[in-house]
Amino acid sequence: MNGRAIGAGLLTTAALVALGALPAAAAETLPSAPTPEQAASAPQTLDTLSRFFARDGALARSAAAPRVEGGSVPVRILSPDFVAGKAGAPVARVEFRASRAVASDGQKASLWTVKQPGGWQVVNIATGDDEIRYAEQGGRVLPGGLVFREPQIDAWYVQKGAKVLPLDEDAVRAVGKNGTSLAAYRSRVAEAYGDKLPGSAYAKKGAAGGYAPQAAEAAAPAAAGAAAREEPAVTVASTAAGAGAVLALTLAGTAAIRRRRAAREA
Repeated sequence: MNGRAIGAGLLTTAALVALGALPAAAAETLPSAPTPEQAASAPQTLDTLSRFFARDGALARSAAAPRVEGGSVPVRILSPDFVAGKAGAPVARVEFRASRAVASDGQKASLWTVKQPGGWQVVNIATGDDEIRYAEQGGRVLPGGLVFREPQIDAWYVQKGAKVLPLDEDAVRAVGKNGTSLAAYRSRVAEAYGDKLPGSAYAKKGAAGGYAPQAAEAAAPAAAGAAAREEPAVTVASTAAGAGAVLALTLAGTAAIRRRRAAREA
């Protein structure tokens, strides 16, 4: 998957500022709404989208005319309970919902919404529509399947019953073009991340959350393109939502992976 730009116009609660994901001057709290769809299509959200789509100067803010297409989709992330082998644990759990936004020139963005005490709130905008696109693709590849993401390697899959199929090139590299069994997938992620779960020595050292293959070596080559293309990790959305600690093994490493790819592909 290609690198994605940060939701620069962005969005969110004080938690984002506290986490360093967004400069305080740029922070903007968008209104809460009864449903994710209403939050995504609120006038203030659309105004923020206009600025987002015009951020590089390719489109005038007044000409952006953003619209939200279709409903929101649940975005699922590899579950630490599944990695740990907890009986009955699903392979992934819902972290937020995403809606597709489109500008007049065809640019697309993904609006991330989370449940707050006062209702649903948009907490991030990311370039592209990966979350919605892979949900749609998964529905075609394996109807009725559960689409999820393994953020440590930025891979998307669809799972149904005992079958796990890849949806992108990263997943193909991990499980092969024909996919794998759920049991074999569990064995793979347990081996890769089992010693990095919450409560592990790895986590207690403060490393968990930043785990990613070759994360250390990725930092240097990514530096040149990071400022323009960095995307906040999903932990940001979850923390802002007050949802508690999102898998310690997961998400903060995602931005490093995307920065590395962005630098490589530039």
